[in-house]
Amino acid sequence: MILVRLLDRLYGAVASLIFAVAILGVVSPLVILGPTLPIRRWFGRHGVRLSLLCIGVPLQVSGRDRVPATPCIAVANHASYIDGIVLTSALPANFTFVVQDGAAEWPYVGYVLRRMGVTFVNRNSAREGAAQTRALIRRVEEGASLAIFAEGTFEPDPGLLSFKKGAFLIAARAGVPVLPVGIRGTRRLYGGHSRLPHWSRVDIDILPPIPASPDALQLRDAARDAVLRVCGEPDVAARTAVLAEAEA
Repeated sequence: MILVRLLDRLYGAVASLIFAVAILGVVSPLVILGPTLPIRRWFGRHGVRLSLLCIGVPLQVSGRDRVPATPCIAVANHASYIDGIVLTSALPANFTFVVQDGAAEWPYVGYVLRRMGVTFVNRNSAREGAAQTRALIRRVEEGASLAIFAEGTFEPDPGLLSFKKGAFLIAARAGVPVLPVGIRGTRRLYGGHSRLPHWSRVDIDILPPIPASPDALQLRDAARDAVLRVCGEPDVAARTAVLAEAEA
């Protein structure tokens, strides 16, 4: 057992260094220097896969054939800081990621995200958020596909949080399907309470799209149920609701 822990720590230290150098020192400069958005996204998608391979992490993606040829909203669970780049490598390059605006101010990383065509939204201002939502609806109506982490954030402890309504309002108003995506393995790899990575395979399940509907709440609940079935994490939202009801 002691040897296992020592090997785990050794892997974490070495993998952390290799992954940081690969992503920040190789992939990110290529993204910054890419002359067009499609080229920059190509570097980003394939660079992430190569970076994971450099630390011995297999990335398995199932259900790519389920991605609609028409615009849609992909929604995924969120368990780690690397979920964004992992999902980038799994979805087609035409997907635009929607991220909290605080990330735009991160040194270096924020600039890389902007070069990848990420759209930033302000969840702290109701007025600005509403305006941004309307702008996203127009973009989807014009043919864009979006990728959103519907929980809005993640916690160190395992569990699927409640889904925010924003992604599903966009889908309902734009009249496009919702594409649920389940991510497994990233919490152990680069999440939880640990500062170092732990080896884990990463699996991404692209699930059958949920047909367009004007009912945003129905879309939200159906998407969350689908993600919950494959993400391998407990239903924190349901547990919290039960405890609140018991205390009432």
